[in-house]
Amino acid sequence: MQQGLKVIITGATGMVGEGVLLVCLENPAISNVLIINRKPLGITHPKLKEIIHEDFHDLSPVAEHLAGYDACFFCLGVSSVGMKIGPYRKVTYDLTMHFGETVSPLNKDMVFIYVSGAGTDGTEQGKIEWARIKDKTENDLRKLPFKRVYGYRPGFIKPYKGQKKAHAFYTYINWFFPVGKMLSPDYFNTMEELGLSMIRLVRHDYPKETIYGRDITRLAREQTA
Repeated sequence: MQQGLKVIITGATGMVGEGVLLVCLENPAISNVLIINRKPLGITHPKLKEIIHEDFHDLSPVAEHLAGYDACFFCLGVSSVGMKIGPYRKVTYDLTMHFGETVSPLNKDMVFIYVSGAGTDGTEQGKIEWARIKDKTENDLRKLPFKRVYGYRPGFIKPYKGQKKAHAFYTYINWFFPVGKMLSPDYFNTMEELGLSMIRLVRHDYPKETIYGRDITRLAREQTA
């Protein structure tokens, strides 16, 4: 699988999903992108198809449109700040698993990339409850019949050019990015690196299922080499 990749991206109305989408639309390795949103994103592009669907806990009305894809870049998620565990689990675990359970039988060779986040460790035994939920989501996705599943655990992500969804926080501390990447390479990446590394993982296997900042940097370089 060297070219013409068809990918599904969720969470395109958020910062990470929007950034990954923009990278994919500009990359020649990608031929088609499907995004699924609750509201229109407002972007048009020859590669892009958009489905508006309100209830991500019931994908049956749109399931027929989810077949024939090489990868899913699952960037949909919510912050745990201020959320009770019940609603957080419903969005983080239940919704993600329903999506995975829907697309996996429709795409037997699909690579599924789940953007989890720093702070998870895969054991489901951590002290922080939101991290345990993320752990369980990663682990249970790997039980589904995907070709491969990768869990992404980035830290700070420098926004991509033209992004509208970038948080002000990221804009204000961009000046620190070169220093942070040098001192803590597992916690500092660009959005371009994030998107390129995902494309690289679809095209070729990688020996690790859990992807940290150093891996993202390495994979992005390999994709552009």
